[in-house]
Amino acid sequence: MTTTNTRLAVPRRRRSFAPYALLVPSVVVLVLALGYPLVWQLVTSLQQFGLSQQFGQPAPFVGLDNYIRLATDPYLWTVVGRSLIFCFVVAAVTMAIGTLLALLMRAIPNAVRIMLQIALLLAWAMPVVAAMTVWTWLFDWRRGVVNWLLSAAGLPFQQHNWLQNPLSFFMVAGLIVVWMSVPFVAFSLYAGLTQVPEDVLEAAQVDGATPSQRFWRITVPIIRPVISIVLLLQVIWDLRVFTQIKVLQDSGSIASETNLLGTYIYQLGAGSSDFGTASAVSIFVLILTIALSWAYVRTMLKEDKA
Repeated sequence: MTTTNTRLAVPRRRRSFAPYALLVPSVVVLVLALGYPLVWQLVTSLQQFGLSQQFGQPAPFVGLDNYIRLATDPYLWTVVGRSLIFCFVVAAVTMAIGTLLALLMRAIPNAVRIMLQIALLLAWAMPVVAAMTVWTWLFDWRRGVVNWLLSAAGLPFQQHNWLQNPLSFFMVAGLIVVWMSVPFVAFSLYAGLTQVPEDVLEAAQVDGATPSQRFWRITVPIIRPVISIVLLLQVIWDLRVFTQIKVLQDSGSIASETNLLGTYIYQLGAGSSDFGTASAVSIFVLILTIALSWAYVRTMLKEDKA
């Protein structure tokens, strides 16, 4: 009886709405900053929006015509396939190099690790346009350092135009994107590696586990959430890469043979003033990004339910 009375005497805890009220300004800013451009692109993709509409002319509503025209355009699917191949190859190479650097930072002495981290930070902090100026000079087919070094080594690269040939163009572009992305991957995975218990690794070593076995059976399962989110971000960034490809195209390549989705949207919009079709391609890229991200989102939902 006393227990019952005690339970009845406990006052009900009032639900506070102050935290939700504090979140309202941030939600409003996000909706305006992210939602408005998305809605504008969606509406524009259903219109014939050209140069005259930029000067105030009404945009005719064409419905799904832009999407139908794109779906039947072989060049779009060529660009999509090219973008996906570039995205997955570059993301895989970036993750592999970043993982190796993270493991290296875990194994080397503190002084050497700090020097390596400073070098990675300098590469990561360099502005994209400034970095592209250096890379373009390195691969210049007339006065580039790369051709000079290869020629000095006796290889037939005296005047090889790296940017004119599509295959070597994407090799150079992939190298640049990997160089700019590796620091983020390395630092993120190194932060995850610091959470791996040393005593567990030492116990596995005592039990006779090889370094590869300790890595794949202990380290990787522990840092799998970090690997998943970093890989997802890397795929999204590499799918939408624009600046590196555009600067290399302007340095002497054939745009129609080296377009990825980002430069193709720019070419349709700013180049051809066909903003309706460019918006339709942008919506398609958004859907493609969501499709690529859905596997990770579904895994997160399953873990949350568990």
